[in-house]
Amino acid sequence: MFGKTENHRDIVASIAEEYESSAGHKNMLQLIHLRWLAVFGQIATIALVVGGFGIRLPVLSMAFVLAVLIAFNIASHLRWHEETKVSNRALFFALLVDVAILTAQLYLSGGTSNPFIFLYLLQVILSAVLLEVWSTWLIVAISGLCLLGLSKFSHPLLLPSDNNGGMPELYIDGMIICFLLNAGLLVFFLTRISGNLKVRDVQLADARQRSTEEEHIVKMGLLASGAAHELGTPLATMSVILGDWRRMPEFSNNPDLIEDLSEMQRQLQRCKTTLSSILLSAGEARGESSVKTTINTFLKQLVEDFRATRPVQTFIFENQIQQDVPVVFDSALKQMICNVLDNALEASPTWLALTVSRDADLLVIVVSDTGPGFLPSILENLGQPYQSTKGRPGSGLGIYFVVNVVRKLGGSVIAHNRQDGGAVVKIELPLSALML
Repeated sequence: MFGKTENHRDIVASIAEEYESSAGHKNMLQLIHLRWLAVFGQIATIALVVGGFGIRLPVLSMAFVLAVLIAFNIASHLRWHEETKVSNRALFFALLVDVAILTAQLYLSGGTSNPFIFLYLLQVILSAVLLEVWSTWLIVAISGLCLLGLSKFSHPLLLPSDNNGGMPELYIDGMIICFLLNAGLLVFFLTRISGNLKVRDVQLADARQRSTEEEHIVKMGLLASGAAHELGTPLATMSVILGDWRRMPEFSNNPDLIEDLSEMQRQLQRCKTTLSSILLSAGEARGESSVKTTINTFLKQLVEDFRATRPVQTFIFENQIQQDVPVVFDSALKQMICNVLDNALEASPTWLALTVSRDADLLVIVVSDTGPGFLPSILENLGQPYQSTKGRPGSGLGIYFVVNVVRKLGGSVIAHNRQDGGAVVKIELPLSALML
């Protein structure tokens, strides 16, 4: 049991890593888009400063830095278009390149006297959202060192001789532009990045919930296997006793008692068959105990077995599948459908209906009854264990088992109450999960 529990934990860790990588890939694409905006923004800013304000800049050197940024972004786009697994180190390196490019451009355009120095805050905030803690602090430290270096070393801004306002007025105008740019980019990209992270968190929570449910099912399977072993001996003893009773004159001369004994023996044989099936399928993965058949053949056999072993008065079976399809069914699938039918039979002993149809690539199984229907609380928590109106300890596991088996196959379970009384359980299974 512990080995299987550890396997489930490994699966959860693997799924968590996959979702983390998927969110990282989406965030990397956001950085690539942001970098293209930075390219166009730098081109527009250099053109405005040189052409509009007449400030002389080392345009060739700045164009070379810009070409490096464009080349890096093209390479990033090509790589992350093919590669979908993005680690924290990859995001850290991308942000580190952005810091280096910003530092080079600021070095060529006045250093700390350039109002666009506050774009460092954009890099720091993005790192705080995207990166792990250690790498975020490393970005902060590197940005701080770059800022300190720019305060000591940089190319001075050469203002035009006819500039009346002087440096303070241009600096204020630049600060306003920088603030608006920072604010707009942060709102636009952080909302998208936050959405990616929320999707990842929801997926992780769902994966953990499914793993917990599957671990619960594994434990129930082990308990069922152990119970099957323990029940084998008393069932064998009861079978011997019933055989002896049939030969006793008190029973053999009474047709009513013989009929009751025959029914008891049939039900006892059904219990023994069920226990044997549990022992044979315990611990087997799907496919190890599978049977190659067709949908119609499987359904016909299932209905015949159900009618022969259950005291149902009216059982309506409607097969609407026109074209038969070769599929693989195993004991878990048969038991899953029988669980739904048994629950419906218990709620409605006099009438039961099973309708099977095909909707495109889905196998649709609908079970209807005329019982009291589901309580609203059960419908809201469909698939949760121990949700039952039977009032017995341990009840409410049937639909829990059904939902988890269907979910493993990529299907869905929908339940609702009928307007004229009773309940309906609808199971949709992708045929791709059943076909050969």
